Amino acid sequence: MHILLLNQYYPPDTAATARMAATIAETLAARHRVTVLAARPSYDPTEFHPYYLLRREEHGNLTIERVGATAYPRFRMRGRVANYLSYLALAVPRALVLRADLILAMTDPPIAGLAGALVAWCKRRPFLYNIRDLYPDMAIGGGILRPGWFTRFWEWLHRRALRRADCVVVLGEDMRERILAKGVAAERVCIVRDGAAIPETLPSPDHPVTQQVRCGFPFVLLHAGNLGFYGAWETLLTAARKLHAAAPGHIGLVFVGDGAVRKRLEAALAEEASPVRWLPFRPASEVPYVLAAGDLHIVTVRRGLQGVVVPSKLYPILAAGRPVLAVAPEESDVARIVRRTGCGLVADPDDPDAVARAVLTVYQDRTRLAEMGQRAREAAREYDRVKQLERFMELIESLTASP
Repeated sequence: MHILLLNQYYPPDTAATARMAATIAETLAARHRVTVLAARPSYDPTEFHPYYLLRREEHGNLTIERVGATAYPRFRMRGRVANYLSYLALAVPRALVLRADLILAMTDPPIAGLAGALVAWCKRRPFLYNIRDLYPDMAIGGGILRPGWFTRFWEWLHRRALRRADCVVVLGEDMRERILAKGVAAERVCIVRDGAAIPETLPSPDHPVTQQVRCGFPFVLLHAGNLGFYGAWETLLTAARKLHAAAPGHIGLVFVGDGAVRKRLEAALAEEASPVRWLPFRPASEVPYVLAAGDLHIVTVRRGLQGVVVPSKLYPILAAGRPVLAVAPEESDVARIVRRTGCGLVADPDDPDAVARAVLTVYQDRTRLAEMGQRAREAAREYDRVKQLERFMELIESLTASP
């Protein structure tokens, strides 16, 4: 079988979707022929590509084709939109001339699903739509676009693409519920989570990287990952102030990473003594030591964005055996998992007092905190990445096996 995967980002891009696209493509290539149709690297790439119209790389059953889209830095919205549009303008015609038995589209750029549906319809091939972030819901909920005729038209097109898909793969229960509400048949919507590899052994908390990330705090509330539009950041900063007042110098909030809202959040704390620290991303090889640094890990989703975005950062935290504080609505996927497994606590994303109370509860009861970490490690087995990828493979093969 020949699978055509459409996603703008692919390594050396460092976006989460780039890494996931590579993981999926390499897994499928173990049993099938796979062609990835990507763009020139533009998302904080580890390697610069000069301009070309089309570039091809072959690795056994895996072929990576890159079209010559613009590669403006992602932090300027106009440049990012130019990257999106130039990718689509070049990728769709190229996809139409490639022979494939199945079309697989992800959500970079945000209208990649529409392009995938169009290519599949033109080629009369099965279409699997893997939704990473739900658009246009994400653009509206994140304040990037205002509701209006354009977003209504986008939503209308997106619903047509969803109904065209033979299978819609989503990341969680809350996202599945949103897709069902758009009129897609339940049997066509399947949950395949990102999951994480489960390490056999866990690093020592005395490692130098771990100690650097802890910034000298006796108790560390840690958020490691992208600081995007989806998080309840103001709630977290207010809660950090309250925790500092309750236990001065003992509880620190450490952010490891970057994102669209980081500068604004840093500016909000610039003129006050704060228990908040801002650290850059660490290399992939140091991620286990970063995870070991948190006494309690934050996973956050703003109210209204549950099911629009499903944070995949939860699964490495579980695999590392670390307790979780879900600052998210109760109906979100992360809150459901935390409640179901007992691996942490859930706090209202609009209530800083609730967040502070939750942290103080486990700060004062380290035995309970250790028990939550043990439950996290046990829960991780359910979300083992190998199992999730096997599920994805089964869905792919079932589509081509059906008449």
